[in-house]
Amino acid sequence: MDKFLNVLKEYWNYEAFRPLQSDIILSIAGGKDTLGLMPTGGGKSITFQVPTMTMDGTCLVITPLIALMRDQVDNLKTRGIKAAMICTGMSRQEIITTLDNCAFGNVKFLYVSPERLSSELFLKRLSSINICLIAVDEAHCISQWGYDFRPSYLKIAEIRQHLPGVPVLALTATATPEVIRDIQSQLNFDEPNCFSQSFARQNLAYIVRKADDKLSLLIKILTNVPGCAIVYVRDRKKTKEVAEFLINNGFSANFFHAGLPQHVKNERQAAWKSNQCRVIVCTNAFGMGIDKPDVRLVIHLDLPDSPEAYFQEAGRAGRDGKKAYATIIYSKNDGAKLKRRISDSFPDKQRVLDTYNSLGNFYQLAVGSGFEAVFPFDLQEFCKAYKLPLNMSYNALKIMEQAGYITLSDALDNPSRLMITVNKDELYSLRHGNPEWDNIIQVTLRSYTGLFADHVYINEDLIAQRAESTRETVYNVFSQLSKTHIFNYIPAKKTPFITFTSSREDIKHVKLSKDVYETRKERFEKRIEAMQGYAEENSICRSQQLLAYFGQKQETACGVCDVCIAKKKNSLSTEEFDIIVSRIKTIISAKPVSSNELLRTMKTSEDKTKQALRFLLDKNIISIDQNQLIHISKNQTDD
Repeated sequence: MDKFLNVLKEYWNYEAFRPLQSDIILSIAGGKDTLGLMPTGGGKSITFQVPTMTMDGTCLVITPLIALMRDQVDNLKTRGIKAAMICTGMSRQEIITTLDNCAFGNVKFLYVSPERLSSELFLKRLSSINICLIAVDEAHCISQWGYDFRPSYLKIAEIRQHLPGVPVLALTATATPEVIRDIQSQLNFDEPNCFSQSFARQNLAYIVRKADDKLSLLIKILTNVPGCAIVYVRDRKKTKEVAEFLINNGFSANFFHAGLPQHVKNERQAAWKSNQCRVIVCTNAFGMGIDKPDVRLVIHLDLPDSPEAYFQEAGRAGRDGKKAYATIIYSKNDGAKLKRRISDSFPDKQRVLDTYNSLGNFYQLAVGSGFEAVFPFDLQEFCKAYKLPLNMSYNALKIMEQAGYITLSDALDNPSRLMITVNKDELYSLRHGNPEWDNIIQVTLRSYTGLFADHVYINEDLIAQRAESTRETVYNVFSQLSKTHIFNYIPAKKTPFITFTSSREDIKHVKLSKDVYETRKERFEKRIEAMQGYAEENSICRSQQLLAYFGQKQETACGVCDVCIAKKKNSLSTEEFDIIVSRIKTIISAKPVSSNELLRTMKTSEDKTKQALRFLLDKNIISIDQNQLIHISKNQTDD
């Protein structure tokens, strides 16, 4: 264990592992296929990064989260560790260069999106790379029982055939017992081997508040609970509306969603992380890879589609171990809205087929052509061209993705990339006769390393700031140098992609199997029902409800959720209980009464009266006869 602790100290400056990390690392070091079930913020990446640093070879990391992939590669590089990534949107030459660097350049970590695994180019070059470990992040995506199944994940088992003897580490934050079994089966584990810790969060209070005027209650909660907050809403438009409402009511707030330019997202994320902005109002695009420990509040104004999604988002509160709150603000209309998502998410089959047919026409693909073709994809332009509804068309394409005909990536933020295509001597010998140009080039060389060997992600705003220039000038300099083949400059672009994973089919031959459509729809409905049930259940501890969903048991109630607090308020002291029981017996002894009449007569709260009544009925001190409460003879019952 000492060698792993030494690596942890040297590269991450930590003195000890968190719970479960050391168990997983020792399992991997022993060559065992391993599943690690760790909550959000539990330090999953350490479990494959540390052991890899003690091995000879490269760790292949498979993850669908492009932004997180980029963050981890950058983070490793800042620690002096060689890391690279391959994802949709890279040119063929960039992919070849990256794979060559892995084969010959001592790259320790190669991050790839699951779609890359079926690429002929990737498979051909994989054999030249010394892979020592396969790490599968978001491993629940491989299970058709999971809430975010992705067909591309099924290719991982095939990759294992190319890498015999290489262990697999599968990692996820949320999985039901059914999904846990399926992950290990789909990844061809030699034997079941799962490490998990309790999902219970002692410092996190789960709260559900019912309100028709959600925004007024939001103001009240933010006023009463100080500290950094995340407010989740369903759609992009609403993020801006709620943020502006908060600003108008005196709160420091901003909004965030996937459609914002990357530099705007970076600025808002940085302001929130540094506590310059208190509240970030966002869609579920916000939070992945953001490890801010002091979030005191996570508030959902709209219900997520599943307990899995809710648990992950709520779990971003209180990672520092201090008291925090995860609150849902729920109205009577939310249940109906949630159920409408079922029909939105699963358009009828004919609409799905027609949408796929329109997609082939959009790219002018003949039937039987297009295998592995990749196209930039503008959903709005596509829907406008064929007069299709936006949301339903998107979900229709996602169903075709599940069926294995296409892959639809979400909009990817591709930052600007730069590579210098001449050698250092040639660059330094050039004289542009423009001091501003020369200054920008020198600042760029000082700001980034590796520019002569490969494409490097750059930030024009940062270069402009350091060069005391403007972003526009930096862009023009790089563009001009690209035209003269001194630089290879690829400006930032936000692009979703469509990949045809099979040749275009005539819709008469397209198969939407039961597993792809009916079974998935049924599972989606069950998750919707579970989420609605959680919001509406007010008698079972919130923490116990969530843990039960994930197959874990919590013997005692948390004591801090809204359900537990309500029970405490309604609990009776012995003295108060005796007084209420005595009064009930006195009233009923005088004459039989109905329960409603008794509740009107008593001066205590209805809940407390009912508690005492239940006790008296259980003990046969009173009974019910023809809807009347009657007192049973004292010598028969009172003891």
